[in-house]
Amino acid sequence: MKIKIKTALISVYDKNNLSEILSTLKKHQVKIISSGGTYKKIIDLGFNCKEVSEYTGSPEILDGRVKTLHPKIHAGILNKNKDKIHKKQMIKLGYENIDLIIVNFYPFQKVVRNTRNPRTIVDNIDIGGPTMVRAAAKNFKNVAIITNKNDYEGLVDELKKFKGRTS
Repeated sequence: MKIKIKTALISVYDKNNLSEILSTLKKHQVKIISSGGTYKKIIDLGFNCKEVSEYTGSPEILDGRVKTLHPKIHAGILNKNKDKIHKKQMIKLGYENIDLIIVNFYPFQKVVRNTRNPRTIVDNIDIGGPTMVRAAAKNFKNVAIITNKNDYEGLVDELKKFKGRTS
């Protein structure tokens, strides 16, 4: 079964190589949600994007530690879009499906090798990214996941080949 990508959440530490994937998503009229530095990068590259805080109606809090950890995000990722009860709940709450997660994590191991500063080390423990990946993995039949920029090309190829859908 191929997943029609309508909404993507992009939250990446490594912001290189985003242009081609963003162009392809735009061509297929995919709504993009993003946070923090990724949001700024997407806007700087000239693409439309909705900031996570605007999407959820909740501000980033705790010095950016809480951005994507929100029921609207995780319901969008975890809901079984063919399940009648899930559909009813999503409609009642005004939540949307999130069909694609593009995320890569903070470089924790690199930071640990390069510093002894406990605050820097702790600040590079990624919580939101792994949480979204695990949620998407649990709902793999309905959500596509990209965690490595080297996989962008394969996603672009699939979206082109399957007209905005991916396997």
